[in-house]
Amino acid sequence: MKFKKNWAPALVVSSFAAMSFVASAVTLKVANQGDALAMDPHSLNESLQLSVVGNVYEPLVTRDRDYKLTPGLATDWKQTAPTVWRFNLRKGVVFHDGTPFTADDVIFSYERAKGEGSDMKTYVGQIKEIKKINDHAVDFILGAPFPILPELFTQWMMMSKKWCETNQAMKPVDRRKGIENAASFRANGTGPFRLRERQPGVRSIFSRNGAYWGKVEGNVDEVIFTPIGNDATRVAALLSGEIDVMEPVPVQDVARLQGNAKIKVMQGPELRVIFLGMDQKRDELLFSNVKGKNPFKDKRVRQAFYQAIDIEGIKKTVMRGAATPAALMFPPQVNGYAPDLGKRLPFDVEAAKKLMAEAGYPAGFEVKMNCPNDRYVNDGEICQAVAANLSRIGVKINLEAETKGTYFPKILSRNTSFYMLGWTSSTVDAHNVMYSIMSSPGEGGRGQFNLGSYSNARVDELTLKIASETDLKKRNEMIHEALKIHQDEVGHLPLHQQALNWGVKKSVELVQWPDNGMYWRYAKVAP
Repeated sequence: MKFKKNWAPALVVSSFAAMSFVASAVTLKVANQGDALAMDPHSLNESLQLSVVGNVYEPLVTRDRDYKLTPGLATDWKQTAPTVWRFNLRKGVVFHDGTPFTADDVIFSYERAKGEGSDMKTYVGQIKEIKKINDHAVDFILGAPFPILPELFTQWMMMSKKWCETNQAMKPVDRRKGIENAASFRANGTGPFRLRERQPGVRSIFSRNGAYWGKVEGNVDEVIFTPIGNDATRVAALLSGEIDVMEPVPVQDVARLQGNAKIKVMQGPELRVIFLGMDQKRDELLFSNVKGKNPFKDKRVRQAFYQAIDIEGIKKTVMRGAATPAALMFPPQVNGYAPDLGKRLPFDVEAAKKLMAEAGYPAGFEVKMNCPNDRYVNDGEICQAVAANLSRIGVKINLEAETKGTYFPKILSRNTSFYMLGWTSSTVDAHNVMYSIMSSPGEGGRGQFNLGSYSNARVDELTLKIASETDLKKRNEMIHEALKIHQDEVGHLPLHQQALNWGVKKSVELVQWPDNGMYWRYAKVAP
């Protein structure tokens, strides 16, 4: 498939990454509403986190400027049997500390990514075993055929076994449990940029890796990344020239920036659907006035919430038109999308009230909603609008909007009853969403982000079959069946497909990927 052209996508200083810059060095100053929560590539499966650390660490398989699959730290791969894939590793690659990259690092990165504290289990869950053929070749042994394995590897990044052992970073940083280690604040990848300085929540500085194995198309020598949470302050910094790039542009400021002769707004639909999840496992809800029962176990309550949400109103007033209402958990650009299921249930407050009464809650109930306020475009405002909508059916939402630094540890520990989340299919395939979000929580990262524990045995069965099915017609029929079941059961509440909005100086060229990845090796700054 093709994307729009503009999609073509405490202070710590690293001792080995420190570099001196001459007066002619090119610096790119980037601001985001949030910060990467750690420099650990296995710590948090979150878009900004992956985008930032993806400039330092690399996967076996990556994507080019047009978002097409391309070799990364593996030069090539092939199936040698239905359940065996051989990956040949790139020779001559070294980590930033000079340690050679070998098969031992791949095996170590697999064990680390599938282990305790990892947020990346879903990307390695299909692997049963890795066999080392030699220093530059490995065989991945799978439990069942999985034809899209290379696509799955694009977010699984390689770490140095030696560095992790030396720095006591054998296990991932686990924000849920407050576990930190050297990988929180330092980094040692193979990528085109090295971490030079890290001040969490303040700024991080990255320097060009002069020993990088690959081609760097841009001319940037240094990147200064600064989190600026306040929208107005972030916009003002771009307008004043204090920064070169800001992301995201608040939708209310898009027209203003487009009218500035020195600034451009890079836009495009993102491969992300924003949705609401509900606890469907506990017998009694957390943070609710309903005792001894869990209203979200009743489909009528879930449907009432769905039909009480004025998605067109949110699109118009909150998103200023920069969103596409969604009926499924992934957008039309993802393989397996079912157009006939793409129509939302009607917005109907009276029908929602009737459903609530039938379920035994004619006066509604009270429940806490967890929401980030520095992750998605206008996320706090969306949650406020949802809360206002639900008040019409007697539901009192106690909104807890907070920075993702505290939000993610909470919801990923399933310490939530009702929450907002967004998901981008990194494989651009339905299976990624079905396995991570719609499947029952289980081994190998299955359902790892199904935080409300929606569960349907048939959906689980179909997800397993879809993983190994090579007949496209049969595969799409199974995907359709699973999507229909999940939709009929109102397993989650899809809201909308988010739009990408980056504010950029016209003197800067960037590649904007549809997963919201910003990779500095493509960045060019005009003199």
